[in-house]
Amino acid sequence: MTPETPATDRLVRRRQVMRAALAAVLPLPLALPSLGRAAAAPAPLVVGGLPVTCNLTLPVTCMAKAASLRQGGGQPVGFEYAKYSGWAEIKESLMTGRIDAAYMLAPLVMDLADHRIPLKIVSIGHRSGAVIMVHAKSAYRSFTDLRGKLIAIPSRFAVDYLFLRKMLAAAGMTANDIEIIEMPPPDMPAALYTRTIDAYCTGEPFGAAAQRAGYARPLAMTRDAWRNYICCVLTVREELIRDNRPLVQDLVNHVQAAGSWLDAGAANREKAVQIAAGRAFFNQNPKILRFVMDNPSDRVTYGDLRMLRPEFDELMALSLEAKTLKRPVPYERYVDESFVRHVQPAPIAL
Repeated sequence: MTPETPATDRLVRRRQVMRAALAAVLPLPLALPSLGRAAAAPAPLVVGGLPVTCNLTLPVTCMAKAASLRQGGGQPVGFEYAKYSGWAEIKESLMTGRIDAAYMLAPLVMDLADHRIPLKIVSIGHRSGAVIMVHAKSAYRSFTDLRGKLIAIPSRFAVDYLFLRKMLAAAGMTANDIEIIEMPPPDMPAALYTRTIDAYCTGEPFGAAAQRAGYARPLAMTRDAWRNYICCVLTVREELIRDNRPLVQDLVNHVQAAGSWLDAGAANREKAVQIAAGRAFFNQNPKILRFVMDNPSDRVTYGDLRMLRPEFDELMALSLEAKTLKRPVPYERYVDESFVRHVQPAPIAL
């Protein structure tokens, strides 16, 4: 065996924290099971994700599944969240089989599938949720004002980058009219505050963090300019589909149900904020997550998680235009619609 990598060490620590968090919310007799029952419990399916509200269905899914397991119903395998700091790290973990499932950038999955990495998109996780932020005291009121300015994006494979390109095109500009730098989203608010960058384009809550602090304002939001925007998609390794279709179906059932539950009312979103803010998940200030949920309430939406081929075709066309993909990738190579077609709503009892 090879020595454990730092990413593997972090994954082990994530599992320990997650188990501790679940134990804290379980009734005492269930939080402290007998050794025999603990030994018999199947290992949970680890699902990777980033601490972004585009991934909010994942913490809800994990906790809802834990609640179902306490009731003794459904598939016996739980779901465990593994927090990653960037898309490259998740990509590496999926490629090497360190994890079997994760939320990923849709164009990045297309590219990996084109390189014959055995992955499939089985569900989407959200709609909207990206913003382009400028300093509150700047004079920038339109995209033409950003000509020659430095704008941060998370990755050239990120749909945030495609959103930026769409907005530039609407203003008669191209990416050649600005300077672009790739930057981890958690670093973007501070970079804007110090005027190291002139603007940034990313997913929430990293736009809301700066806006709530008072030094940034949105120049554009996907809720206004690209209503059917999708970015993060639930992706699984094909080996998992081959070896355990019921488990993948259970995961998709919970993700889709979590999306409907999140959009069912403000009380559910508040519960999701409290869950996601905890150390076992995003480990973020709940006030910032709540700001995303409320300002406005459709800043990110989750209720419509249909897998629509025309939307993926649009992402493909935009990615080809941006040259982040070299050639078209057949839809069937990177998407498996069968699980969404057979969805059975899972209970979200939180």
